[in-house]
Amino acid sequence: MRASQILELGELTFLEPTFASLTEDLYTTALLGIPAVEGRLLIDRDENPLAVAVSDGKGWYAASFLYRSPPREVIELCEDLDSEIHEEERSLWLAAVREYYSLIIRNTITPALEDLPPDRPARLRSLLEEVWPGGDAIPCLDCSCGSGVGSLSARALGMRPVSYDNDPALISLGLSSGRLQPEETMWIDATIAGTYLEPVPRGIAVMMGEINPFTGEMWEGITGEFLGLVDEALITVGTEQEARRVEGWCNASGHHAEVTENRRDEFYDRWVCRSTRER
Repeated sequence: MRASQILELGELTFLEPTFASLTEDLYTTALLGIPAVEGRLLIDRDENPLAVAVSDGKGWYAASFLYRSPPREVIELCEDLDSEIHEEERSLWLAAVREYYSLIIRNTITPALEDLPPDRPARLRSLLEEVWPGGDAIPCLDCSCGSGVGSLSARALGMRPVSYDNDPALISLGLSSGRLQPEETMWIDATIAGTYLEPVPRGIAVMMGEINPFTGEMWEGITGEFLGLVDEALITVGTEQEARRVEGWCNASGHHAEVTENRRDEFYDRWVCRSTRER
């Protein structure tokens, strides 16, 4: 469901320009600076504020409070405007907000060139099914999702992926191709993914970018943040040397890791690191 529909509005513009900026208080200040004549307050089932929308008589503008708390001035503004109060589950509002920003990416960012071999989704799906035979609607993070082949494969097995990457062109390609779903996808910095995500049972990170002495520190940060959010992880890389580095990061993060060779794929997902959080 669209964010505007949840608030029963025809059109709605978020003051925050990107999903990643939902943490920034300056957009609360921007909300308070609008000469508002009408308002709407969205709360969750426990009456916690999720968003505030105001109208200046020409359009509706919203600030989302998924990742920051509204100050007293915002609540007073809602009271002064005698704002309508709407209620929704946090998870549904979060999906609608993801969708809002994903559609902006799909409609405004030129997609990266398609480079996915036609048979790769089936090979990856076979690998995931071997590791996790039953999807059963289990939430699954897709770290550094790229254009979404991992999300596509996880979804085909019944899992519920949440996908994130810091490359808007690849995300645009994934959204345009249908491999990524707008309500599941976020353009964020993977090194601080825990700011925007809650822990889930499973996670995948397929075909991590090349891990070398120049990129190793970045990938170590991404991997550590990812492992802190999942109980079980499957990470694929192109070489055994890269897999052994990932194995070390997993073990250092409180996971038990195992490296195997995946002969289904000679390039993209050749080496697999399976990781389970130690109890």
